[in-house]
This record gives sequence, structure tokens and C-alpha cells, in this order.
Amino acid sequence: MAGSSGGSETSVSDELKEAEEAMEGPRIEFYGGRWASTIPLLLFILWAIFQSGVLGIGDTNGLVIGALVATIIGMFFAKGDWKTYANTIFEGMTQRVAATAIVAWLWAGMFAETLQVGGFVDGLIYAADALNVGAATFPAAAFILAGLLATGIGTGYGTTVAFVTLFFPAGVLLGASPVLLFAAILSGAVFGDNLAPVSDTTIVSAVTQDSDIGGVVASRFKYAIAAAVPAFIAFLVMGSIMPGADLQGQAALEGTAPGLLHLVSMGIVIVTAIRGRHIVEAISWGIIAAIAFNLIFGLSTVSDIVAFTVTEPGAFTALPFVVVGDAAGVGGSLYAGALGFFPLIVLTLLIVSMARIMIQGGGFQAMQDILLNSVATTVRRAELTMVLGTAAINGMITINTAAEIAIAPYIARIGEKFNINGYRRANILDANTSALGYIFPWAGGVLVGYQVMVGPDGLGAQYGDAMIVNPIEVVPYVFHGWFLLFVFIIAAITGFGREYIADRRSEEVARV
Repeated sequence: MAGSSGGSETSVSDELKEAEEAMEGPRIEFYGGRWASTIPLLLFILWAIFQSGVLGIGDTNGLVIGALVATIIGMFFAKGDWKTYANTIFEGMTQRVAATAIVAWLWAGMFAETLQVGGFVDGLIYAADALNVGAATFPAAAFILAGLLATGIGTGYGTTVAFVTLFFPAGVLLGASPVLLFAAILSGAVFGDNLAPVSDTTIVSAVTQDSDIGGVVASRFKYAIAAAVPAFIAFLVMGSIMPGADLQGQAALEGTAPGLLHLVSMGIVIVTAIRGRHIVEAISWGIIAAIAFNLIFGLSTVSDIVAFTVTEPGAFTALPFVVVGDAAGVGGSLYAGALGFFPLIVLTLLIVSMARIMIQGGGFQAMQDILLNSVATTVRRAELTMVLGTAAINGMITINTAAEIAIAPYIARIGEKFNINGYRRANILDANTSALGYIFPWAGGVLVGYQVMVGPDGLGAQYGDAMIVNPIEVVPYVFHGWFLLFVFIIAAITGFGREYIADRRSEEVARV
């Protein structure tokens, strides 16, 4: 999901079977018919637009309340004793796609926080100064580096967590625009999520369209580059135009070299992931390496990593991980890195459950039937339907792998009707789910980065309001996401890259 590698093909097939079964007919009946099943998600989106766009409140906790209220209101439109509706909520929350994202966030959060207490941000400032990377070019550099990391480890969400924790404060302290820099990181996550062979979105798009992963990745490179080049240029241009944050003299720009040792920690994660290890294992090795570097080279203390705070001195205070403070509790980078994502975890579970209600209530099928029967009447219209249909669904179901699994059977039906090759179908499916998952204020990719900023020990607590970007502000500047969408709209209209089933056959579908 949103980029978590290591998902099994069996689990993808199970999720796909459930999506195909939902096409056979609604399992929840609503007053007002199948379209009423979309009420929870639509109400949530309206809440998010009002909260983030109109009032300018980028609060994940507020979105959680919006999701809860929307789910409760939807219940009043369900026929019967509401038991099926309630059970569907639980079914949605127990789907693997939600659990995969949650695990990726927790591990990535612990890893990034451990690098931060080890001085990696100071190391990046030092490197930027040595390489003469200024405020104007930092967003473009962050886009490239985030794209490389996401492509290597296969998790766009994990990349967003790491870069917002580490690269974002370094760039802002150097004078880069916080809004543009956040958007650049999100764009890099889109690039990697779309192109990485080990990303869940890549795996799902290939398996559901009966194509091999290698062929899919090779065939989509031209689309990714067509969007990445103008995105890079746009970040260079806007980097020299958009002003940096007013730090009011709070931050020193003096960097120190030792923190750059953690480039090795990040390299271990990348190499381990590329070698085919599960993303949890890859990041775990990165955490172990980061802790070892911190302690061996004196980059941080044991209590910076994990600390038990007691109010009175005692025998155990001689231990390096037990400290005396005003209030008892647990702290350290491992604790802070995981704790910050708890509100987002709850929101993710609610979004996936609302999507499940829409699928089981037939609203999803009704939407797709209109597209299939009334709109997709030619090859060009069929591809436009596939592009805009996936974009629309991902605007609603903002956990991108969940949206991809839900719409995959319809993409296959439309594509097969017009003999469109599986590679082409997989590319359309993956590009839009990757792009739209990192643009809108209620999208998982955006919120995971925002949560790093506003968490209990987040960037805002450390550096002040200059390090907090309202999610609504980044929407126009996630250039690679928008350009990737436009590339496929143009490709559908012009036929660029179009292949038919007869043009070439997929290899044996990879079993991962």
C-alpha cells in the first residue's frame, strides 16, 4: 500500500476476489438505492474540504471526527437492523491494505526519529552548504532524492515520513519554501510509488491486470519520465520564486558532518529492500544500524532513543535508559516516532471502512456501470474512462492501494472489452492511484507527512509554526502527481504508448 513492499500475491488475490464478488450485487440495502452507499465518503470529503480548505484547519483529529460523524449518518440510510452495516465497518477495518500502511508508518516513524536524534538534519545542512545547494534548488533536489528512495524501498508513505522528518527541516532552515518543499517530497513519493517494482501499487496493478511486474515497470518508465522532467523544472523555477519561512532568527544554519554517517543507515534500508526483503525487515535493519551509529559514535545517548522517566531517584536511575523528571512516562525516538501516527491510524481504518460500505452497498458498482455502459464507447473514450474513473475513485478512497484493488476489476473489464493490453491497463491503474494519493488534503500520503509536523514531538514542537504546512496549501504544487495525471489524459486522447492485447503477451505473472 502506498507503497509498502513485501505484500504477498495471495493477499492481493484475496482482496481482488472480494472486490469482484462485490460486483455481483449489493450486500447492504439503502433507502435511496445504491447511490446512498456513497453518503459516508461524500460527507467525509465535504467535511475535509470545509475544515482544510474553507477554515484552513489542517487537523487530523478533526478529520477523524468527520469520518465518525459521516459513518454514523450513513447508518440511518441503511435498511434493516443495521447489523450488516456495522459488520461491514469491521470488515473494512480488518482489511490487509489498512494494516500494511499502518505498519509502514510505525516502522518508518521510528527509523526517521532515530536518525533525527542522531543529528542527520545537521548533517544534511552541512552537506548542502558544502555542495552549495541553496534554498532555491533544495526542493528540486529533494524531489529527486525522495524519488530515488521511494523507488528503492517501494514505500511512498515511508519515504514521506523520512523526508519530512529529516530533509524538510534542513531545507526550511536553509531558506526553502516550506510549502514547495513539502510538495516536492510528496512528488518524489509519487514517482517511487508508481515506478518501484516492490511497491504494493505496482504489484496490485500488475497482478489484477494479469501482467508480469517486470514488463509493467519497463513499460511505464516512459510515462514516469515524461511527468518527472517538467516537474523537476517546475520545482527549480518555483524554488527561486516562492519565499522561505520567517524563522525569526530561531534556527542556526550551522551544520555538522557526523550526522551524515546515517547515509549508511538509509543505504542499508535501500539495499535490503532492493534485494527483495520485506519492508518491515529492511527498515528494522535500518533502525538497528541507526541505533548502533548513534551509540558508538556518540551521536545520541541511550535515553534519546528510549527513556523511562521516573519522578524520584532510585536504584534503577543508574541505568542509562532511566531518567528523573517532573512526570513519569516513556519517551525517546522510538516512542515518539510511533506515537505521532496514532490519529492517522484511526482515520485510515475509518476511511477504508467507509470505502467498504460503498462497495458492499453497490454505489461503487453503480458508478462504474455508468462509465462502462454509457461513456466507454470507443477505445479513446474507454481509456479516458479508465484514467478519470481511477482518479475519481482515488479522490474518494484516499488509501491508494485500497482504491486500486476496488477499481481493478472494472479496469480489467473495460480494457478487455476493447482489447487493451494488460501492461497499458496496469499503467493507467497505478499512475492515477499513486498520483492522487499524495495531492488532496485528506489523502493518506499528505496526512502522513502532516502528522510528522504536528505530532506530540513533531517538527512544530521542535522548530515552531514555520515547520507546519497546511495540507490544502500543497495541492497546486505536487507537480509530479498532477503531471502524471495529465500525461495519461494526453496518452488516452492521442494514443501515445497504447498497446493492444495482440501487440505482445505478458510473461508469467510474477508471484511475490
